Amino acid sequence: MLRSASVLRSLAGALALTALAAAASAQDYPTKPIRLLNPYSPGGPTDAIGRPLGDKLSQALGKPVVMENKPGANGMIAFDLAARAAPDGYTLLISHVGPMAINPAMAAGARYDPVKDFAPITLLASQQLLLGVRPSLPVRTLKELFDYAKAHPGTELSYGTVGTGSTTHLAVEWLKSASGMEATHVPYGGAGPIMVDLLAGRIDFAFLSLASLIEHVKANNVRPIAVSTPQRSDLLPDVPPASDTVPGFNVSSWYGFEAPAGTPKPIIDRLAREAGKIVHDPDMTKLMRNSGMVPGGDTPEQHAAWIKSEVARWADLVKQAGLDKK
Repeated sequence: MLRSASVLRSLAGALALTALAAAASAQDYPTKPIRLLNPYSPGGPTDAIGRPLGDKLSQALGKPVVMENKPGANGMIAFDLAARAAPDGYTLLISHVGPMAINPAMAAGARYDPVKDFAPITLLASQQLLLGVRPSLPVRTLKELFDYAKAHPGTELSYGTVGTGSTTHLAVEWLKSASGMEATHVPYGGAGPIMVDLLAGRIDFAFLSLASLIEHVKANNVRPIAVSTPQRSDLLPDVPPASDTVPGFNVSSWYGFEAPAGTPKPIIDRLAREAGKIVHDPDMTKLMRNSGMVPGGDTPEQHAAWIKSEVARWADLVKQAGLDKK
């Protein structure tokens, strides 16, 4: 018994020293530049969020925050790097719903666990998708699109997406499953080529980010018929949510802020506080809202719960679409 008690006291002492060391390290944090991984190429929405986030974090923390674009494998290269980085607060990640919640359900090459391998910091922003059709298609509502598809089975509709398994793909698969609508999937490498073919009438519709479609809507080159979340968009308040026609429909493209699992809690909390201030900075809020984004800024605990719910929800949607791992 005496020996057991001695071992327990030693273990408790070691844990206390470890906690003190972690607290001291967090108090001094940061003492060197911070690496901010971006899972996509320059010029996309993650850049639009990540670069001002890095700049403002540099000012708040007093050390450079250097963003590194690490595209490839649908974002999984950057996620894999982040999951295996030292949990010391010097490697951070801008996450996205694709590699965080969708890819692990689909891609056998995903070597990370989206729940176990990351320490959630905060949700940076969420973004609505907009369902737009070519103006020559005689439909003005989502129900009319469903009815048109059923009334013209010999002339199957086609839709463009930014890739198999993307939110833009699974959103349409959800609509097809709910309505019985038939439509041919045409995957592209990005929103730009989709818009070229949509404007030319080579495809019939697309469910893309509001930012990708808004200027074409204003020019009357694309007809908007639904937004992907239950809330209407401030930019297009007359466009109804898809959930008015398909109850429960709710799809958003979101961006988060993560660290490797095991990063000290005081560091996570500080980063969450600073990021929350940044996303609600008037200039940042204006930038986001002009792109159809809603600023985030939740707590690490709330963000962790959000990720778990999204991983479960998208796994079900991937399975329904027949795209789950075999």
